[in-house]
Amino acid sequence: MTEFTRRDSLALGAAIVGGAFSSPALAQAASGGELRIGMTLSDIPTARGAPDQGGEGIRWMGFTLYDSLVYWNLDQERTIPDIVPALAERYYPNPENPKEWIFELRRGVRFHDGSTFDADAVIWNLEKLLKRDAPQYDPQQSLTLGFRIPGIKTWRRINDFKVAIGGDAPDASMLDQVVFMHISSPAQWRKLGGWEAFSLQPSGTGPFRAQEIVPRQRAVLLPNTEYWDVARRPKLDRLMLLPIPDGNIRVAALLTGQVNFIEAPPPDAVRRLRSAGMVIKTNPYPHIWPYILRLSGDNTPLSDVRVRRALNLAINREELVVLLGGMAEPAQGMVLPDSPWFGHPTFRIRYDPAEARRLLAEAGYGPSNPLRIRFMISASGSGQMQPLPMNEFVQQNLREVGVDLTFEVVEWNALRQQRSRGPLDATARSLHALNNSMGTSTPFDAFQRHFSCDAAPPRGLN
Repeated sequence: MTEFTRRDSLALGAAIVGGAFSSPALAQAASGGELRIGMTLSDIPTARGAPDQGGEGIRWMGFTLYDSLVYWNLDQERTIPDIVPALAERYYPNPENPKEWIFELRRGVRFHDGSTFDADAVIWNLEKLLKRDAPQYDPQQSLTLGFRIPGIKTWRRINDFKVAIGGDAPDASMLDQVVFMHISSPAQWRKLGGWEAFSLQPSGTGPFRAQEIVPRQRAVLLPNTEYWDVARRPKLDRLMLLPIPDGNIRVAALLTGQVNFIEAPPPDAVRRLRSAGMVIKTNPYPHIWPYILRLSGDNTPLSDVRVRRALNLAINREELVVLLGGMAEPAQGMVLPDSPWFGHPTFRIRYDPAEARRLLAEAGYGPSNPLRIRFMISASGSGQMQPLPMNEFVQQNLREVGVDLTFEVVEWNALRQQRSRGPLDATARSLHALNNSMGTSTPFDAFQRHFSCDAAPPRGLN
């Protein structure tokens, strides 16, 4: 549990495993045909433009159906991706107003419904997220995406293919926020009359278009043969997304040919998958598996830094990596130690149960007064790795130093909704923390949206 000083009540602690490895398994396949993906999710992510259910939602119902003004260069497998042009061909700080960024938009792009992408579409999409009195304002998308774009405060149309997006101050992280904002079709929304209908017949500018969406069952996507980026036009004939939250059932589905691709197979299934001829793809990437702590309000022992340090010292991260079959690295903070953003922390994360017991005793806890805490966790979910056995491992570690940890196990999206409500919401009173994995590939993701005073929920995670 990495210690951080924060001015609000939600603290990020317990970075248990960092630099996690992406470990999908897939059957051998060629171009064309149908790719069936077994997701870790229990439902199809929403298709309105700001998908729910975390990174997996963005991956399967964001990047497929939609584009944003800029993208990450996902061809960079071994380095943190750079920002590259997407629906904006050029972007730069406004030389006349450093609080703004100028985006020069790509011409000739059309939505799946045939309508034209232009500056009006960009402004319309900003207002669907941030302008509460706009007809198209969608509380669901605003809640889902708001914490990723806290710096966006102003926007204006300059001409048909140029817009300005700005904040309260010059913001070098603006591109890292804009990358999450996928552009939905205003014309399709007007035609269908609202977001509920749009979610079943979505229209973006992305490389795939939706053929069928059946909540909790499947989504079927077809190639966008007119996609503006010829190099990224899909080679598949069809893409099917299937929610399979149980890891063992995902493995069985892959082995029996029901799906061609799964993510996060249980570590003990990897050898079996390889022996069956499946391809296991792994790649380290900046991802942490933390607990987000409640530091203020009633019944909050985690406000004591000695307690937070003790919990950190009680966890054997090296053994947790063994439990995961080596598919992770022990975390030492929000980012890996070789990151230029790691800094020079004075508290070193390590496994030291004796020091953990000493700190707990100093804080007033012991056999006659054990520390009792309750964490919300999920049974599965995007980036959650193997949440049940991992949390049980942590529970056992903490028990060995005299801490009684209990869990409230919920569905992944319910956990994310609790996180968005914040630690002071009445529904959080019985909780001391929640376990929510997250990517930390940029300074904005790793620090700004967690520690900025302007990033309280739902605008951030502070």
